[in-house]
Amino acid sequence: MPREIKSGPQNSRKMKNLFEDEKLRNKKFIFEDRADAGRKLSPLLSDYKSSNAIVLAIPSGGVPVGIEIKKRWSFPFDLLIVRKVQIPWDTEAGFGAVNLDGEKVLNEELLHSVTLSEDVIFSQVEKTREILKNRDATFRKGRAFPDLQSKVAILVDDGLASGYSMMAGIRFVKKRDPSKILIAVPTASYNTLVRISSLVDALYCLNVREGYPYAVAEAYRSWHDLDDQEVLKFLDQT
Repeated sequence: MPREIKSGPQNSRKMKNLFEDEKLRNKKFIFEDRADAGRKLSPLLSDYKSSNAIVLAIPSGGVPVGIEIKKRWSFPFDLLIVRKVQIPWDTEAGFGAVNLDGEKVLNEELLHSVTLSEDVIFSQVEKTREILKNRDATFRKGRAFPDLQSKVAILVDDGLASGYSMMAGIRFVKKRDPSKILIAVPTASYNTLVRISSLVDALYCLNVREGYPYAVAEAYRSWHDLDDQEVLKFLDQT
């Protein structure tokens, strides 16, 4: 593993399981696009090239990142479908996330600061569960989820902002008894990595950024939200 990729020394007591490129700490616009980010992230996972690892990419943005990791190491590949629960008046913002088991992970701190009734919360969670079923049908065509028992599960996204979608994904995967759970993302908020570090065996992230506000898009020179057709085209490569 390259010498510069290691746990950040100033934060090692908090996150001994974080592997980053310290030269990229707090930098912006360092990846051309998601595929470029996946190619640059892949070498961090070289220790697992001969293991029974499987890449589980979160659609939409995690798909092109995960495909590059799959290509580099010939890992099996599948999708980990989770979805943020949207605030009704701001679809870009979420107050938690739901996984395909129907489990919800709510941002209680945010819910204390916004006015949402229990009925609205319930309604938004139910809408999200329906969207998940539709996305599973669209992207995975009803296939059974792969057996993860005793495997190394590598959970991939294009970045971590609040991290609640990833936390919902971790819960889903943990119930399926893998030997290890790894997070692999090109970019992430430092505070979010702290929040989830105790939930997984290791975190692999090239571009850790401290400070607020944090936006995943600011790690990429070319960025847009992927629609379903674009995701399906990427999946044709697998």
